Amino acid sequence: MPKFPTFPIIYDSTLQINISDLKKWGYLNPGIIKSGVLSWSSRGTKTGSISIESNTTGEQPYIELTYKFEETPRKYKVFLTSTPSNLNKGVLWFFVCPRTGKHCRKLYSVNGYFLHREAFNGCMYDCQTQSKYYRYLDKNFGAYFDLDKQHEKLNKKHFKKTYAGKPTKKYLRIKEQINKGRAIPIDRIELLMIFGK
Repeated sequence: MPKFPTFPIIYDSTLQINISDLKKWGYLNPGIIKSGVLSWSSRGTKTGSISIESNTTGEQPYIELTYKFEETPRKYKVFLTSTPSNLNKGVLWFFVCPRTGKHCRKLYSVNGYFLHREAFNGCMYDCQTQSKYYRYLDKNFGAYFDLDKQHEKLNKKHFKKTYAGKPTKKYLRIKEQINKGRAIPIDRIELLMIFGK
């Protein structure tokens, strides 16, 4: 008897709040209260927006999210915690998931709440739903297909290639992926696309 498809919720397709973005946009500056709107779009079409207020003035910093989900108003706090950076430059911020209490750098919206990924059941990342053949392609030729993406990372504004005169780990990782992609013979990829493995 055939297995019925399950169609899990894909984390990659959900609305997400990333701690790095909040820091970049000034929501995590020390001793401030800042309000604004977070918006998401896909292919030029707006897919969602919420109001956000961050408060880093007290002993327990937090962000407060206000929005509607299926016409139902939602308003709740997500507390924040921080640890000193190992580079002795400021602090690293984390969300404290309101449901699990786990520390995380990204919150996912499933069923209308922004929470840590382990707060949800039956959700998967896109890579977990890929076929065996696609995983084979990605494992053996992914570095070649990702060459443009890796070059974009290297040429991003404010990307740090060195720190204290030495190449950063991130820079070395990207260079390694670029070298790996360039080492794959193009004729092998062309044959694979025509005949399969």
